[in-house]
Amino acid sequence: MIKQNLGELEEKSIYIIREAKSHFKNVAALWSMGKDSTAMLAIARKAFLGKVPFPVIHIDNSIDFPETYKFREDIAKKWKLDLIVAESKINEELSGFACCGANKTVALKKVMNDYGFDALIVSIRRDEHGIRSKERVMSPRDENFKWNYKNQPAELWNDYSSKLDKKGHMRIHPLLDFNEIDIWNYIKKEHVPVNPLYFSRNGYRYRSLGCTNCTVPVKSNAKTVDEIIKELENTKIEERSGRQQDKEKERTMERLRAFGYM
Repeated sequence: MIKQNLGELEEKSIYIIREAKSHFKNVAALWSMGKDSTAMLAIARKAFLGKVPFPVIHIDNSIDFPETYKFREDIAKKWKLDLIVAESKINEELSGFACCGANKTVALKKVMNDYGFDALIVSIRRDEHGIRSKERVMSPRDENFKWNYKNQPAELWNDYSSKLDKKGHMRIHPLLDFNEIDIWNYIKKEHVPVNPLYFSRNGYRYRSLGCTNCTVPVKSNAKTVDEIIKELENTKIEERSGRQQDKEKERTMERLRAFGYM
């Protein structure tokens, strides 16, 4: 994996988050309690003197891991987060896994409408999936949450002034340039708390976290952040190999992203 300058990555992310807070009237952030979104909140706290200055949304389908719920409550209290829990119902949908995908998008649409959010900070990275590599830092969605991935706005010289449809919202992606090992190096450098499921127990750990219905652990003996970093420096296994959804297949994921999935 390519090593990047953490200071430069952090500086760019801080700039993007501050720009989002400045340019939009009502900003929120998605928080899955995974390593990426928790690192993003840590960066936001650094950008705003130790406080996350916008609400944090958890789309909850009620079948996340017990460790995930405990982590949510512990960090929300410790960091004094303005936490919004949005219920996601489990119905059959196009991904083949009713716990995620379009159902979570329906829940997100409702909470966005209820609170009137016009911008949403999301912690995706370009290296996670082929369709996510097409994203921009500022990515407009229309009023139906649809994303035109074939017509992305240009972002030159750090100009993130994409036009927003009056009835739509803007997706903001401050971690696009990070890769997986960057995130773990940042977690180590800044002592960011992480979900304990990422660390090995009985020879297995979770490398990418979803809910109990669609996530399986991978073989690993990494019990510390340092051991995870060392493991990643030598692995050829894909990060999301433990995610069982059919949505991880390119075409289905593309359809879900166009529909409004995170």
